[in-house]
Amino acid sequence: MATAAASQVALSTPVGSDRGVRSSGIKGNNNLSFSNKQWMGATLAWESKAMRPRHANKVLCMSVQQASKTKVAVAPHHLENAKEPPLNTYKPKEPYTATIVSVERLVGPKAPGETCHVVIDHGGNVPYWEGQSYGVIPPGENPKKPGAPQNVRLYSIASTRYGDNFDGKTASLCVRRAVYYDPETGKEDPSKNGVCSNFLCNSKPGDKIQLTGPSGKIMLLPEDNPNATHIMIATGTGVAPFRGYLRRLFMEDVPNYKFGGLAWLFLGVANSDSLLYDEEFTNYLKQYPDNFRYDKALSREQKNRSGGKMYVQDKIEEYSDEIFKLLDGGAHIYFCGLKGMMPGIQDTLKKVAEQRGESWDQKLSQLKKNKQWHVEVY
Repeated sequence: MATAAASQVALSTPVGSDRGVRSSGIKGNNNLSFSNKQWMGATLAWESKAMRPRHANKVLCMSVQQASKTKVAVAPHHLENAKEPPLNTYKPKEPYTATIVSVERLVGPKAPGETCHVVIDHGGNVPYWEGQSYGVIPPGENPKKPGAPQNVRLYSIASTRYGDNFDGKTASLCVRRAVYYDPETGKEDPSKNGVCSNFLCNSKPGDKIQLTGPSGKIMLLPEDNPNATHIMIATGTGVAPFRGYLRRLFMEDVPNYKFGGLAWLFLGVANSDSLLYDEEFTNYLKQYPDNFRYDKALSREQKNRSGGKMYVQDKIEEYSDEIFKLLDGGAHIYFCGLKGMMPGIQDTLKKVAEQRGESWDQKLSQLKKNKQWHVEVY
């Protein structure tokens, strides 16, 4: 959600900022710290000045620094044993009370709006799989139902099942603060700001948070073929589930799963300062050049072939022949972000299909039938 304030949506549609009904400090002595630049006994990838983040005043998510060449040990391994993903362990009437570990700003000073990385301690009691969502119930009463709690907001989880602490006890959310500006005065109207996103971005370590879920199966990462191709297309905070995928594929030493395929991430945001987890992704690119590709669409900084703003669909068109060949070979393709991203992407894919002499409707139907097509928009 790099570019738009979120609105309330139904319980079935997750991810990143305030949507109705959808950073990173670590605790413990053996884990991460800014001062010693170590975690779990592994050294950081950037000891040189050249690899430090661009923004001097940008709060660097510690988890970004974890992408070193040595893969990280994870525990507990029993999180790999379940045959089916956990679903709705906690429901809105009986949510789980978790604790905020940390909240950190992810974007630079020139980013439009603020996006935060929020780490939550669930004590290992609300396990989840990559690609699932948590529900958050912000404090206060429902303005439409006096005396009743607030509605659940869904957020795609931005960490693997082991969390940023690699111990299975935390989960991370990528949250864009939803701020409302009066169109006439141009001034912020706090009374219309997103309730849940502001609650999360304003939270302090130790604050309590009501969680429901986990929910969702459409964005689960298929692992039956460790050499599969995964094409991920995100706008803004829609990158959340893909961060989880990529940590599992490239950062963690996951028992019984060694990825040898191709992961290709397309990320669309407004400008360079709006990039999310960029250092983390760039590190994978350096370490696994044969297994990871990373293309960015910066709408306020780049031009497409026609001289207009560069959006993710323009990047897709740029690589369309390759993408179609990969899809024909069984690749999975995932879309996550603002609902408005899909029409432009669908139009682009339809145009490319027609240029190739194919029917996009038939191709899309086949992709869905083969379970290669995964969409979560809000």
